[in-house]
Amino acid sequence: MVINRFKKPEGKQLIYDSYERLVGQWGVEVEESDIPTTYGHTHILTAGSRNNPPLMLFHGVGDNSALMWLFNISELSRHFFVIAVDTLGGPGKSEPNANYMKTFEQSLWINEILLWLGLEKVSLAGVSNGSYIASYYTITNPDRVNKVIALAGGVKVNMLRMVMLFMPEALLPASEKNTKKLLRKLCAPTSTVFESNQELMNHWTYLRKYFNNKSMMYHKYKKFTNEDISVLKEKALFLIGQYDRLSNYPAAIKDLEMNQVPYKIIPDAGHGINHEQADHINREMIRFLTVDA
Repeated sequence: MVINRFKKPEGKQLIYDSYERLVGQWGVEVEESDIPTTYGHTHILTAGSRNNPPLMLFHGVGDNSALMWLFNISELSRHFFVIAVDTLGGPGKSEPNANYMKTFEQSLWINEILLWLGLEKVSLAGVSNGSYIASYYTITNPDRVNKVIALAGGVKVNMLRMVMLFMPEALLPASEKNTKKLLRKLCAPTSTVFESNQELMNHWTYLRKYFNNKSMMYHKYKKFTNEDISVLKEKALFLIGQYDRLSNYPAAIKDLEMNQVPYKIIPDAGHGINHEQADHINREMIRFLTVDA
């Protein structure tokens, strides 16, 4: 039996239709592919020349590639062959199978994606949970990763802090009004980036209303040791929003500093860092990933 990622078939269709409209706003030529893996079909969107250095992108929990990279893909694809992955179990277009529920292992899954693409080595970037996935793969497969950008993440996962921040909005009806309330908590005080794009707001509301969050429970979190984190010290840059209550708090920053992991605080940004300060994030990513490349 395969877990149902969506609460209603009509909800899935609304999300998929909105997904395509968001991809239509990317402003670049995009190729969509479905990659067969041990754990189901993984949907990817690629943009940019294959002659450019490969950059694999991972979105967060409860969102997808179409939404996550709307304001980044155009600039990034000028410098990289960008591979935006819809996480298995998430509300993108990847379709998990029964193996996903039984034996899912993130490193093996990513290895199969790279094999299908014919890539031996890549750079990675991810937002929130995507930053954890990128960090985990870098730690477990350091020889296959050039560099990694971790956005709105840290070297430790604080699930309690996440749950507390999402309450009570996560329990309220999934209206656009309540979606705005939640996004305002996640963003910088003056940010209106989501509210100013109606398709983004529609998509967020559909996700909150129709996505079954339990389908992400098969992604397990590993507590990184100091030895694990030392790998990130050599390859990673963490970009953290000034107002990000999920990743910018004293204990999280202390962990980065104690382990000498490079990081930067991005002004006037919250957890939606790459939407709120897209131009700044694009510049930071391109600079870090292309220096000494």
